Order: sequence, then structure tokens, then C-alpha cells
Amino acid sequence: MLIYVCLSSHGFGHAARQAAVLSALHCLAPTARLVLSSAVDPAFLRLVLMGLPVEQRRLRWDVGMVQSDALGTDPAATLAALQRLEQELPQQLDAESAWLASQGEPVLVVGDVPPAAAALAQRLGAPLIWMANFGWDEIYAPLGNEFAGHAETAAAAYGQGTLLLRCPFSLAMPWGLPERSVGLTVPPSRPLPAALQETLAADPRATVFVGFGGLGLALNPELFRRWPTHRFLLSAPAEPEHCRALEACGNVLLLPAGVRPLDVLKHCERHLGKPGYSSFCEALSAGCGLHVVERSGFAEAAALINGLRLHGHHRLLRRDQLECGDWQLDQPLHAPSAAALPKDGALEAARAIVHIAATDAACSDQNF
Repeated sequence: MLIYVCLSSHGFGHAARQAAVLSALHCLAPTARLVLSSAVDPAFLRLVLMGLPVEQRRLRWDVGMVQSDALGTDPAATLAALQRLEQELPQQLDAESAWLASQGEPVLVVGDVPPAAAALAQRLGAPLIWMANFGWDEIYAPLGNEFAGHAETAAAAYGQGTLLLRCPFSLAMPWGLPERSVGLTVPPSRPLPAALQETLAADPRATVFVGFGGLGLALNPELFRRWPTHRFLLSAPAEPEHCRALEACGNVLLLPAGVRPLDVLKHCERHLGKPGYSSFCEALSAGCGLHVVERSGFAEAAALINGLRLHGHHRLLRRDQLECGDWQLDQPLHAPSAAALPKDGALEAARAIVHIAATDAACSDQNF
């Protein structure tokens, strides 16, 4: 069977989640053909899919929310992008459904979580599995009348499907589908380069990973100097001047190319960043405390924070505290009020996908 992942282009969290599931799928069903379709940055996809036999189709299936920066959204730009996508989708659906039909293999569609995945699956007569912790209907609905039609269209699409794989930190998602809850979705870790591992082991300072998702956030290097007893790990920013300024701090280490945040988190006591699904999954699975900068204007953030209070050691910061260096790294973490989440979410999701794929294949054989 061809398993076709119709992936949101909104940000890196959806891609990281599906990379974890695709890794588990390849272990469970090594002969399945895996295809991922998205407009997410190809460099990030290469990083998270390294070593996996996944074909990539560069197509945009949704807009999500256009972001002004790592912590803010741009509703006006989002509306304009949604209008452009509405004009482009009919031709894209025609072309991609024709391509999939020409492959001569039964198809199963996984949607994370573009509403257009429903139309694609319908054209193919393929089973559709949603995997999500929110839908765009719940993101658009609070934004006013201009977004009402987009929210309604998304809600109608989400009512179509075979199964909803409900991820942690979820919004309501009242889609009327059979559901299965899964735990944290995290891929296997990879070994660090020997030189990096030796550097981390030789430095006795408390280690903090700083990450603000795909857009990143250009923090003033002077802020790191306010914490001389801590060492900070960051993915290298794109701007060479910013890289040089950070490296000059003396307590900042930029990760080499090809090293994922996930791979260093087990060496970190804390993670400083924004509310983010995959960031939370990766940090919690590594036993890393979270210092989270609160954000507004995006409904998922509240669900993430509520879930963090339940399941993770944490501290919450305002944006002004982030920008003035009041990071509270010398303060104790707040304990969670509930049990830790299971760490096998990717495997559980893969098992559910394989089961439905096998069931659909068996039904097709009987009909034939």
C-alpha cells in the first residue's frame, strides 16, 4: 500500500510529528511505500527524515496561520494566503489525485491536518486518517467573521474520515469520528558527533536548550551573558553576523548541521522556548524542564499550556520577561499535577495506520 501523508505547511511541529510516525511505520511495514506531501522547508524535512525511504511531493495543502514572528500571527496576511490557496487547490487536487491513481497501488491518506486531505481521499476512494491535536476550524473560529467561512469549510472536511488519532495537548476536535488517543510522538534519538559529546561532557555548567521553532527568534546576545553559570545550546541562526555575536558570548554553543534539538535534549536540564507541540513532546520525553513564553492569538497555545501544567515540570514567562533576560533559570520548576504521558505515541499511531491499511486491503481483495 501507498501511505500518503498530506502534511500541513504551517510549521515544523507537524513535520516532526509525522517524521516520528513514518519512522515507526517503516519498522512495522518495511514494504509500504511512504510519500509525504507538503511545502515545509525541504532542509528541515531532510533533517527529520534522514535515513527513511520517504518520497517527497512539494505541494501546499493548507495555510494555517501566517506568523509575524515566532510568537505572533498576521491575520490579514493569513486571509490573503487562504484566498490564493482556494484558487490553486482545484487544479492541484486534479493533478495529485491523477498522479496517485496512476501509481497502481491502493492508497491510504493521513491528514495532519490540512482540510483538503478530505477532498483528496474522496477523489481516490481512499481511507482517511486524521492525526492532530487541533484543527484549523478551532484556530479560525475565534478570529471573527472574516474567518467564519474558512472555519466552517474546515469543520465539514474534518467530519469525513475513518479515524482520528488524537495527540496530546489537544483542542476539542468534535469531528464525530472514531478516535484513538496516543502518547508523545517522538522519533528515536541519534548519536551526537563525538566532538560535541565531549564538549558537553566537559562543561559542568547547567545546560539550557533555546528554541523557538522554524522561524526562530533573534534574541539579543547580551541576554545570554546575564546567565554566566549556564551554557546555552541553539540551532545556528541563518544570519552569519548573529551567529558570530552569539558565539562571542562564551556560554553559547551552536549545534552543528545535522544535529536535531531532540538529540541534545537529554544533555539539558531545561528548554527555553514557545508553546510548541513537538518541542513539548521532545522535552518531556527527555525529562527536560520547560520554560515557556506565553503567546496569544493562537488557540492551540492554551491547550499546550494546560497540558504542560498537567504533565510537565515547567515555568511560564511573559514576552517582556524573555526580552529583558528574566528567564528564571535559577528558580525551581513547577511540578505537574498529573501523571507523565506515555512516550510511545508514534508507535501507537503507526499500528493504527497499519491496521486500517490492512483492513482496507483485505476488503479490496474480497470485492475483487
